[in-house]
Amino acid sequence: MSFEIKICGITNVADARAAQALGVDYLGFVLYPGSPRAVTAEQVASILSELDQPCKAVGVFVNRPRPAVEAVAEQCGLWAVQVHGDETAAAFTGTSLRIWRALKMEPEGVVPEPAAWRADRYIVDSAVTGAYGGTGVTADWAAAHEVAQAYPVLLAGGLKPQNVAAAIRAVSPRGVDVSSGIELRPGKKDLAMMELFVERVRQTVARGEKT
Repeated sequence: MSFEIKICGITNVADARAAQALGVDYLGFVLYPGSPRAVTAEQVASILSELDQPCKAVGVFVNRPRPAVEAVAEQCGLWAVQVHGDETAAAFTGTSLRIWRALKMEPEGVVPEPAAWRADRYIVDSAVTGAYGGTGVTADWAAAHEVAQAYPVLLAGGLKPQNVAAAIRAVSPRGVDVSSGIELRPGKKDLAMMELFVERVRQTVARGEKT
């Protein structure tokens, strides 16, 4: 199974096209108004309609009711929905959506309990009070490694070209998820940094450093 790369916090066509040109696996769109990278469902649909080739678009939601999430997913043609807030597994039981679940590495352990979700992917992120991703704070790699042994994990939290190789070696995740670590400013990617990040990931994996 190939190592996966998700570029999150996409807000414009140029960044989406650049990510696609690099052959990344997923494009992430933050459908949470509280984020500096927030986009609306209409913006996501517009961006996707202007791409030259289909992509696996992942919508990031924070504390949105399931019916609203399902409606946006259908409107935008999302490939998966990433549940990144305080939602319960019970609220999404029986949905036809492909669910990704964000996990926070709290001092007392992983929150929420991953086994309850049976998600397609788990996004292991740092725990920052009052924040839901995109903080630039590095996750606890030792704790993330434990989760990655049991679940399909995409590591997030403070990743950037300078530390992604070490992160992959430490955690052995299924993939990585980057947002703020390759930005010029919130919502606008540094395309050179994006390319360097992807290059570093692929070099690391090719060398067999993902154990």
